[in-house]
Amino acid sequence: MKCKLRLGLVFASLLLVVSLLVNPSLVRAGGGQSYPNGSTAIMSGAVPPPGFYFENYVYYYNASDMKDDKGHNVDAFDDLTVWADVLRLIWVSDYKILGGDYGQHVFIPILDVSLDFKDGVPAGPKHKDSYDDTDVPYIIYSPFFLAHHFFQGKLHTIFSLPDIYIPLGQDDENMASVGHNFWTFEPVFAFTYMPTPAWEFSMKFMYDFNTKQDNCPTVYGFEVDRTPGDEFHFDYSASYAFTKSFRFGVSGYYYKQVTDDDYDIDGSVPPPVRDLLKDDEGYHSEVFAVGPGIWYNYKNMFFELRTQFEMGAKNKTEGQNVWFTMVYCF
Repeated sequence: MKCKLRLGLVFASLLLVVSLLVNPSLVRAGGGQSYPNGSTAIMSGAVPPPGFYFENYVYYYNASDMKDDKGHNVDAFDDLTVWADVLRLIWVSDYKILGGDYGQHVFIPILDVSLDFKDGVPAGPKHKDSYDDTDVPYIIYSPFFLAHHFFQGKLHTIFSLPDIYIPLGQDDENMASVGHNFWTFEPVFAFTYMPTPAWEFSMKFMYDFNTKQDNCPTVYGFEVDRTPGDEFHFDYSASYAFTKSFRFGVSGYYYKQVTDDDYDIDGSVPPPVRDLLKDDEGYHSEVFAVGPGIWYNYKNMFFELRTQFEMGAKNKTEGQNVWFTMVYCF
């Protein structure tokens, strides 16, 4: 497998590129949504051999639909667009722990978000009909992951305990703020199974624990403190190698918020808005996505291009994304 595995760096390190979906209190509650769903795909559980690696993710997401708790359209906004460029450094050491390779990684995301509300109707703390923001929202760091390889290279696994989202602050009163004032701790397990050299099946499972967020902007015009609900989600892929260097496959993700948001509402919030926020606490976000992609290996470099279409969304946006990934092996 040589450089194929080394370049299949889309492994389970829980990356984050950004809070790609607009702040969930835009219309409904929705957890933290820090992880960019679908960011990993082919070979997501196959960690490279010991060494240093550089990975660059370019991401585009667009949505014009917001779904409610029944999956029906909500006339909330005209357009949400997200661009991201994420730099990632990976170190896989020579140290063995419980038979696995020990490693660390760090992500530095640069994000741009623009949000336009429906028919130019003002909303949010600034009472504007559009919001935008460009910034580095946080750093993601995993101090500990272990990678294992079994059955002569047919099965690969990785545990990350955990990926840590370290916030760098947020643009207060901005509904499109790419940053947020809370930490996320995300344990991860991923695997890649290759019954033959041609076929590949991968999944990456994650669970997000979020801390309290100060000054969360809401569409109702008030900022409140909020503890986002916990989230379960996974990325998946299946691909076939037509040559040693070229694969074609499908990939996608499933996301589900599993516990309620918790708003800390003080006396400055009037009773009608207080009731709306209390209702929002019980709305859980959910979405599924699938789409085609290609994977190409050239010497010590790896390239991947994918798109994914969302469906079955509840209490969140429903749109389409495009991923382009490049990995360089030193």
